[in-house]
Amino acid sequence: MNSSPQFSRRSFLKATALTTIGAPFFIPRLLSAPPSERVFHASFGAGGMARADLSEIISHKNVEFAAVTDVEPAKANDLKKKYPNLRVYADWREMLDKEKGLTSVNVSTPDHMHAPMAMASMQRGLHVYGQKPLTHDIYESRKLTEFARKKKLVTQMGIQIHSAAEYRLGVQLIQSGAIGKVRAVHTWSSKKWGDNDPMPKRVDPVPAGFNWDHWLGVCAERPFIGGGWYHPGNWRKRLDFGTGTFGDMGCHIYDPVFKALALTAPLSVRSEGAAPNDHSWATDAIIHYVFPGTEFTAFKKVNVTWYDGDQRPPAEVVALAGGKIPDQGSVFLGTQGVMVLPHISKPKLLPTADFADFKMPDVKGANHWHQFVDAIVGKDKTQANFDYAGPLTEAILLGSVASRFPKTTLEWNAKKLKFTNVKEANQYVRREYRKGWEVKGLS
Repeated sequence: MNSSPQFSRRSFLKATALTTIGAPFFIPRLLSAPPSERVFHASFGAGGMARADLSEIISHKNVEFAAVTDVEPAKANDLKKKYPNLRVYADWREMLDKEKGLTSVNVSTPDHMHAPMAMASMQRGLHVYGQKPLTHDIYESRKLTEFARKKKLVTQMGIQIHSAAEYRLGVQLIQSGAIGKVRAVHTWSSKKWGDNDPMPKRVDPVPAGFNWDHWLGVCAERPFIGGGWYHPGNWRKRLDFGTGTFGDMGCHIYDPVFKALALTAPLSVRSEGAAPNDHSWATDAIIHYVFPGTEFTAFKKVNVTWYDGDQRPPAEVVALAGGKIPDQGSVFLGTQGVMVLPHISKPKLLPTADFADFKMPDVKGANHWHQFVDAIVGKDKTQANFDYAGPLTEAILLGSVASRFPKTTLEWNAKKLKFTNVKEANQYVRREYRKGWEVKGLS
């Protein structure tokens, strides 16, 4: 596996934007790999996070960039110039129907289309790199996980820091007992993917070259509202299309907590923040989880609490973390110390005096995207495959459901995919797809 340097999502996207201009990743080349190891790859999405993902994937020597689909096909114009043989599609379903020689895809679109595109691809035998959160709804995550396992497909969720040295080190420190058994964890992000403003009462013309109906996909029809209300980025704030701050950043920041403690499905979840309105997620969430204890926890149950926006852990937790905490990250409270794990930086062990002579392990990172390709050709295994990413996403999305029922403890039966004490919450586990956009195995 290739090691990867320290990086943040912002710096990664910035670097990708620069490489798109300079095109070191997008230089047509002849594959040196033997035919049995060639990976013919297609991308759902041509710009934004899709561009970031595909640029990393196709930089692998075994990959040939074959096709791309986007609701704004013009976004692929520069790719077409650099790859004259690249096929560009406006309808992702047409791409899957026509491209018979594909090996793999990346699904890097707004959240509401992750599951339909991933499932339709896997049903055609394609290996899938899927952006986080894995899906928009809990039921979708379970179905993708089960299908990928049944068909023995290579999968990877786009939580790239999972493979970075910083998170790997944090996991190793916890599992080696550096701070003893973990009593509780507090996690947070300063992002504010929510909106209290009323929905604009207007209908705007759809921009030329943008297929609004295809962008809506499985969601109910509605008029287009411009000015950035939905497109290109604020869909994250909207109930039907995004999953709020928690869905956007929770899969990243909960990842090392989930991995380090070997967590399974939570027993209950409770939101102390505001409920979403009719169209947008709220901000400033506080969400309490209770998970079954594991060999790495101090008790039979372990509490993990999430904060976003302006919310932060209580003063006593911040004090234990050294009096100041990063903009995003986690604090693990152990029986023999505290670990602060910033998003994204090296973990710190506290109190400082207690760990003055502690020697940090030498942990290497890996290229998350190349790991996916290497697994396809049998040279590696993905570490954020759907067997891991599916349960992680389910847990995260439970917090989104809980936010709809403030100050109410929701008890969860993971095996049955049901809330057992608040029946009204079960309507948010699974939703109905728009007629004409049904997907086998999900609808």
